[in-house]
Amino acid sequence: MERRTFKTFGLFATAAIITTFSACQNKDAKTTETKKADITTATVSENEKIVFVNQDSLLSKYEYYKDLRTKFEGKTKNAQADLQSKQQAYQREVTQYQQGAGALSADQRKATEERLGRKGQELQAYQQNAGGALQNEQAVETEKLYDKVAGYLKTYAKGKGYKMVLTFSKGNSAILFADETLDVTTDVIKGLNAEYTKK
Repeated sequence: MERRTFKTFGLFATAAIITTFSACQNKDAKTTETKKADITTATVSENEKIVFVNQDSLLSKYEYYKDLRTKFEGKTKNAQADLQSKQQAYQREVTQYQQGAGALSADQRKATEERLGRKGQELQAYQQNAGGALQNEQAVETEKLYDKVAGYLKTYAKGKGYKMVLTFSKGNSAILFADETLDVTTDVIKGLNAEYTKK
């Protein structure tokens, strides 16, 4: 995963969770589309073997995902503030050197420039390492998110006698049409939130 600056990471952290979840959930999905992006679940017939979940609604209403998003927004904000503080301190040091360089000897100027150069490289490395660590943590949490939803849906489908649970996301779905009576989103969200609250 390529490293990004903290400035763009806040958006990345949130979007990546959604994107990864979407990619995993859309495996082997072949069928039809839904008429609406967010519809109220109707009663699904016991004879139906394939149902679908509206991913957009699921992620916007699943408390675990909302907590996860808030967590990473906070971590990103803190990382940005920390980096900005270090950059400002470094810039003050550079400015101070530039203003007093005329009073220093050639050897002193050379030593100071070398020290500032090393410090600048260390700051850049710190930025990359901190950003990479945050991305790695986000990837782990995204995997946990997928496992939680997939695990719940496996148990849910088995209990209902469904053979397949597809996912629908507006603008990013293999489903071209599906009757709204096959939408089990509300029921799934209710179950996921109940399970999350319990834990």
